[in-house]
Formats: sequence, C-alpha cells, structure tokens
Amino acid sequence: MTQTILITGASSGIGRTTARAFLDAGWRVALVGRREDALRETAEGHDADTLILPTDVTDEGAVTETFVKVAQEWGRLDALFNNAGMNIGDGTLDEIAVEDFRRLIDTNVTGMFLCARAAFGLMRRQDPQGGRIINNGSISAHVPRPGSAAYTMSKHAVTGLTRTVSLDGRPFGIACGQIDIGNALTDMAEKMTRGVPQADGSRKVEPVMDASHVASSVLHMASLPLDANVQFMTVMASAMPFVGRG
Repeated sequence: MTQTILITGASSGIGRTTARAFLDAGWRVALVGRREDALRETAEGHDADTLILPTDVTDEGAVTETFVKVAQEWGRLDALFNNAGMNIGDGTLDEIAVEDFRRLIDTNVTGMFLCARAAFGLMRRQDPQGGRIINNGSISAHVPRPGSAAYTMSKHAVTGLTRTVSLDGRPFGIACGQIDIGNALTDMAEKMTRGVPQADGSRKVEPVMDASHVASSVLHMASLPLDANVQFMTVMASAMPFVGRG
C-alpha cells in the first residue's frame, strides 16, 4: 500500500523540498500551506499523488477540516511532518513587540499543537492503528542565538510536544520524533550568507547546507517501521557555530 504523509509549510523552503523528496520516493503527499498557488508549484508533475490543502495552521476549524479531507480521500495517514513555522527579526527581549511574539507563538506552537492533535486523533482511530509524527524543531531548542527569545521559546515548546506525544502515543502505535535543523539554505536562512549576530557581539557569515539534506533525513525518519524511532535528529552545516557556540 502506498504510504501517505501530510506536510505543513509545504509552499516553500524545507517543506517544499521535503514534499518533493517524498513524492520522488513514491509517497502520496498532502500539501498544507496558506498559498494555494505556491502549493501547486510544489506539486508540479505529481498531481495524481498530491492533495492541495490551503490551510492556516493557526485556525482550529481549518486544521480539523484538512485532516478530515485526508481521511476521506486516502482512508489513512501514515505520517505528519509538522513543519510550518516562522521567525521574527533579531532583538533583545525589550525590543520584541508583543504583537510579533504572539504571532510567532500562534504559528510555531499553537499551529504545531493543532496539527499534531488532529494527526494523533486520526492515527488513533484508523485501522490499522498508528502512524508517525515528525516535528520540525531547531538547534535553538539546544543553544539559542543572540536576540532570539521568541523563536527559542517556541522551539523549546516543540521539544516538549515531541516528548509528550512520544509518551502518549505508545498505546496507539503512534511514534513521534523531532528534527533539529541548523543553517539549511532557504529564504528564512539566506541571511546566514550575509552575516548574523554572534555571541561575542560580532556579525559573521555562517556556513550553510542544501535543504535536500533535511529532506532525506525526514524521509529516513518516516520510512522506519513503527517499532523503531529516531527520537531526535540534528542535521546541520558541518562548520556552523553550534558545538561550542557562545
């Protein structure tokens, strides 16, 4: 039976690259994002194996409806790549606008919770029972960058979600893991090539890696049998400042 995965944030960046990797590997992929036209670009050449599902992941009703559509169309969901996220500009705590903080948390935490919740319910009810949820964390869940309080807080919350879903999913055959990414070259990370703040107060260009390495890592995690799980994986540009940062 062809395996199925739903990928959030599939309209660009890591989400788009990962979706195409799964399609090339023979999976059916449900593409979730706000912009339908961009989702269709992601799906180009794979129309028969994709579902285009424009969705605001911060909207509970929209998320519920999206997962219902997947169940109706495919009958089951084998995996969720909980990838949608955002960042805001660098700034110390007192420089972060509360409105920007709330907007980030709504996407990075509430949106991830809503999608994990919907996937968990579907995987629990389907026959055969079970599935896998992969959350997109960040190396910021281990070591923060200067001026990143809002983003770092959100990624610590993702780690908490990963650990609890791993535990709560055991009776239902639902595995959960997290991929923590460092300096994959996407539009969000392009600033690394121009210089970003360092712990010593300087700004430096940092090494980056191709986003395809993230995609192949997620594909590996999702392809394991459900009696095996990658709980946490860190994939990063080898020479970026992570080990020993600060």
